[in-house]
Amino acid sequence: MQIPTKYNPKNVEEKVYKQWLDEELFNAEVNPQKDHFCIVIPPPNITGILHMGHALNNTIQDTLIRFKRMYGFESLWMPGTDHAGIATQNVVEKQLAKENLKKEDIGRDKFLERLWAWRQEYGSTILQQLKKLGASCDWRRTRFTMDDDYSEAVKEVFIRLYEKGLIYRGNYIINWCPRCLTALSDEESPHKEIDGWLYYIRYPVLSAKNKKENYIVVATTRPETMLGDTAIAINPNDKRYQWLKDAKVILPIVQRQLKVIEDESIDPEFGTGVVKVTPAHDPADFLMGKKHNLDFINIMNDDATLNVNVPDDFINMDRFEARQALIELLEEKKLIDKKEPYKISAGHCYRCHMITEPRLSLQWFVKMKPLAAPAIKVVEEDKIKFSPPRWKKVYLNWMNDIQDWCISRQIWWGHRLPVYYCKSCQEKNPDDDSKGIIVSRTKPEKCPNCASSALIQDSDVLDTWFSSWLWPFATFGWPFKEQATTDKRKKIEELDYFYPTDALVTASEILFFWVARMIMAGLEFKGQIPFNDVIIHGTVRDAQGIKMSKSLGNIIDPLQIIDKFGADALRFSLMMLAASGSDVYLSDEKFLVGRNFCNKIWNATRFILLKVKENNISLANLDPKFTDAVDQWIIKELNSAIEKTTDHLTNYRINEAAKTTYEFFWHDFCDWYLEIIKDSFNEDKAKLAISVLINSIKLLHPTIPFITEEIFQALKQQIAVTLEPAIMSAYWPTQSKKELNTHEIIEIEKLLQTIKEIRNIKADLGLSAKKIKIEVSSKKHSELWGKNNDWIIRLASLDSIVIKTSLTRTLYKNELWALNFLIEGIDMSAFLSTLDKKITKLDSVLATVKGRLKNEKFLSNAPKTTVDEEKEKFNQLNAQRSRLNELKNAFK
Repeated sequence: MQIPTKYNPKNVEEKVYKQWLDEELFNAEVNPQKDHFCIVIPPPNITGILHMGHALNNTIQDTLIRFKRMYGFESLWMPGTDHAGIATQNVVEKQLAKENLKKEDIGRDKFLERLWAWRQEYGSTILQQLKKLGASCDWRRTRFTMDDDYSEAVKEVFIRLYEKGLIYRGNYIINWCPRCLTALSDEESPHKEIDGWLYYIRYPVLSAKNKKENYIVVATTRPETMLGDTAIAINPNDKRYQWLKDAKVILPIVQRQLKVIEDESIDPEFGTGVVKVTPAHDPADFLMGKKHNLDFINIMNDDATLNVNVPDDFINMDRFEARQALIELLEEKKLIDKKEPYKISAGHCYRCHMITEPRLSLQWFVKMKPLAAPAIKVVEEDKIKFSPPRWKKVYLNWMNDIQDWCISRQIWWGHRLPVYYCKSCQEKNPDDDSKGIIVSRTKPEKCPNCASSALIQDSDVLDTWFSSWLWPFATFGWPFKEQATTDKRKKIEELDYFYPTDALVTASEILFFWVARMIMAGLEFKGQIPFNDVIIHGTVRDAQGIKMSKSLGNIIDPLQIIDKFGADALRFSLMMLAASGSDVYLSDEKFLVGRNFCNKIWNATRFILLKVKENNISLANLDPKFTDAVDQWIIKELNSAIEKTTDHLTNYRINEAAKTTYEFFWHDFCDWYLEIIKDSFNEDKAKLAISVLINSIKLLHPTIPFITEEIFQALKQQIAVTLEPAIMSAYWPTQSKKELNTHEIIEIEKLLQTIKEIRNIKADLGLSAKKIKIEVSSKKHSELWGKNNDWIIRLASLDSIVIKTSLTRTLYKNELWALNFLIEGIDMSAFLSTLDKKITKLDSVLATVKGRLKNEKFLSNAPKTTVDEEKEKFNQLNAQRSRLNELKNAFK
């Protein structure tokens, strides 16, 4: 197997991935002889296609799984997909629209057939794309949140919570999406600030005692909802409006008399201190409506058009059209006092992004506070840890203020509520919503209360998150079927072995949607936490710091990057950029880091094997002898890289692990060791170089699996030593136990640092291309220079080295030696003038960078990476200026 001149990932990745699958290297089984390491994938939506957020999230997971697998754990990465209720239904509804049909035209059963057919054809697209990324999931175990046994788990959870009194049905204000035509939880209706107006509207006042005012002014941002007002409210401590308690207030346009109430929740500083109360269309007003026994008038249809509870002129008018029409009418009647610009915090549907409508609706809810209490405790006690740790406080703040969860959705795709209604009982009790409700695992033959067989199932489905909060244990088959089958026993055994899982890798956006709920579900239904660690990565942004979005047109398609540079290049670049919890700023150029590094690994491997061939070296083993201090130095650096990388990956610092392996392989191994030994390549050097190479690609494998596997297989064929069948099933590297001479290693380190300084000084003096002589003065270490004379001259691009007892001038020194440049044929006055110009230019650039770093606007608005780059730039420029100044003084 010859290694081609250039690395082409297209010729490698598909072949290598097939090898892994054929050899079943991703599979995990119950193994009492091993500790387990298990990650459940955040199940992507079946409507999804791979984007850069997925690439980041799944590369982190795969890196951890591959590391733990090599480290000796029975490692399981559980794959699967989410049915994505609203999103999937929207996709199929759009298909129907192309046929000029609506779902109601074909009925629920036919529509569900269409949905399942769509899922069958397209639902695994993103999983196939994850395979291109190199994901080493145990694909045999792929789960779907609407698998039959998973659906049984969802139903079981609903019934258990209902029987425990934690699920209830009631009329409450919910977030309603007029586009998706369903209720949404608070988390699914995130608030965004939009520009709006605060309207000051005059409400007529009649028969007020001891007061001449014939109106009051009420401020509102949503004037259309005034058509559903049933009261006005004041703070009981607001002396300005005590007279209103005995007044008769009339709702403009509608002419309905409004109740005047006092409530301490009213902020006297907002608007005029008098607020309108619309109990059916505002969460705060809803609570006041319950407290003060107000009427609830719903004025909107499902699509946010106005219904028959408003004056005729406004019926069927869109809410925003109605707002404009109402304002015009109020202005005509001189009932608008004024209006002023106002920032409004408006809920938006997380799927279609339409502004949601707070709306009174009969829905199903979960009581969350009893479930939250134990989930708060385990995090407070650090039984579950967050990385970065700052997310612990965010989690606890939300959990301590948790609200009940609206779980019913008015769509057809999803887990249908296991709830049945007795028509007979409901007809007998039309004013009592609690009558005639039957919650059952299967449809009852008759009503247990009245024996009627006229039963219908609730048409609603459960919130998608109601199924995915069971993911860590329902994926293993919980709660299992009753019959004692072999399959059941195996699933119970697997759940007991792999649960609790170990780490969860996720984005901060679903901390409350999913992470918090999984913790609650795990404790409630399994009596155990679902995972030990929560790793929260940053958001993927473009180079300007703007979150990547299809609508903004600033996305980078990971599949295109894979096609252009390879999956390894994509993965490694992301890990180099993804500092713990920080956002990732991307541009196409950023992926050159990974591409260039892969080329470096490939070329280094070719170099070593060509040297072995050129020197006709036969390798029976990889147990080299140290022939000089440089050999000891590279082993010391390898030991350090192994120790650091292992520690970083163990503690989920993948970015630091990537940097460690990059620095070691590129700089220590390639730039120094291979360059030093290339002219003295013998059997021992070959053994050591290949040994270091193998350990290096093992360290790199979790992050860049394809090229490391390809090189590993090539080495197996080209050297006569025994290696494991595949690198991904190989043992993780361990530090060499060979005794090292610390004194000699320190000398080599000082020597390498000196070569760097010689290069820097030559560059500062404009002599990079010129070979010069140097003088070295060293009382105890002159032999070291002579012993390594050849490669020092070559690496420092020198003409010669002269060892002297003393120097007339010192350009560089450390505790071991001093050195001077012998520069011939240079006009010193011109040379010093050039140095002055360089220093002056540096001073100008330093002043600009310093000014930027003192600019509060820049520091607060610029991406963190940009600020960090500027700080690093300042430090580098400052160091360069100091060096130039020292040179100038030395030459005077």
